[in-house]
Amino acid sequence: MADAPSTMTVLSGWMGSVRTAYRCRAYPTPEQVVVLSRTFGCVRVVWNRTLAARRARYRAEGRSTSYAETDRALTEMKKQPDLAFLGEVSSVPLQQTLRHQHTAMTAFFQKRARYPRYKSRHGRQSASFTRSALRMRGGNLTLGKTPGVLRFVWSWPGVDVAGLDPTTVTVSRDPDGRWFVTFAVDIEAPVAPEATGQVVGVDLGLTDFAVLSTGERIPHPKHMERRERRLKRYQRMMARRQKGSANRAKAKRKVARAYSRVRHARRDFLHQQSTTLVRRFDAIAVEDLAVANMVRNRSLARSISRTGWAEFRTLLTYKAHRDGRTLAVVDRWYPSSKTCSACGHLLATLSLGTRHRRCPGCGTRHDRDVNAAQNIAVAAGLVETKNACGADVRHEGSPSVRSAVNQEPQPARVGIPRV
Repeated sequence: MADAPSTMTVLSGWMGSVRTAYRCRAYPTPEQVVVLSRTFGCVRVVWNRTLAARRARYRAEGRSTSYAETDRALTEMKKQPDLAFLGEVSSVPLQQTLRHQHTAMTAFFQKRARYPRYKSRHGRQSASFTRSALRMRGGNLTLGKTPGVLRFVWSWPGVDVAGLDPTTVTVSRDPDGRWFVTFAVDIEAPVAPEATGQVVGVDLGLTDFAVLSTGERIPHPKHMERRERRLKRYQRMMARRQKGSANRAKAKRKVARAYSRVRHARRDFLHQQSTTLVRRFDAIAVEDLAVANMVRNRSLARSISRTGWAEFRTLLTYKAHRDGRTLAVVDRWYPSSKTCSACGHLLATLSLGTRHRRCPGCGTRHDRDVNAAQNIAVAAGLVETKNACGADVRHEGSPSVRSAVNQEPQPARVGIPRV
């Protein structure tokens, strides 16, 4: 399912209900394309001007800007003769982009995200409409100041689109020219699946996508290489076209389309694997990998980026929370590969090329990845063993598993770690 036309994502949950997002393909008419494209442009103008004003004020005065101040600034923008076109589109998407920017700035100052960037006309375009600027009746969607009913394809037979009451509708256009509409809906929380009594440690890697403490291996999808080769070919074709020509524009759309297929294939694979793990196991332990730091290695950057570890962690987090499972995150400095899962013997060094080794302490022969996965499960407190190890563990979701012993990173020494 490499070119999935629709996706469903659980955004958050509270008090017995969850907010779910349904994303499906949209097919606007030529008249609607004109209005929505103008709306996208106005959203970009408001975002970029507001962000520039925030940066200028902070540099000059050292003060941040509140949402109320940006809202008043938007009113003043509309009064300027050169920005009179802002009044030609619905005001709701413009106000929503101010809210999104305020949320992004809050996340930045709380060190949960990077600094917001300026919007470009060449990337993905989107505009969000709240209930005051949309109407959903009998499965027909109408947006503020947009002519006619916006046609879309509903992909969930088990959900009655006629009874849908979205809180927010986001219309977007990908660089490959495809249109999407996303419905944010509050629904009753799904019934948590029955407990399985099984726990697992997961070691993510490059040789295999993941190795479980049970000894199972999840290989990388084979079709990804074929799709990436096609993407490279289209990129070479675009590089040969003259800049500004119609042929280059066509080649650029082919590149965007090929990249979308690669992205959707990867996301589909990650959804399948994360769903399988959450359904099979009551508790899952993973390592806290610093992907942003790991991709600085120029030799491994491409291989690490294509695996999608960060997105896999995000999917595991929300699915474990939704289904009442436990996700334990082990400290990234814990020596899971160097430690013997049978006796706890800690090696001083272990090269990346060593895939199998024999423990000098107890003589047990280990597969590097399986041994690491078993140690991750032990460090998270999911299983008991004679291995005397501990690690800093965070629990995401239902914190029903006791945290392991906190410890500061210590220099590796040959022998059995002291407790």
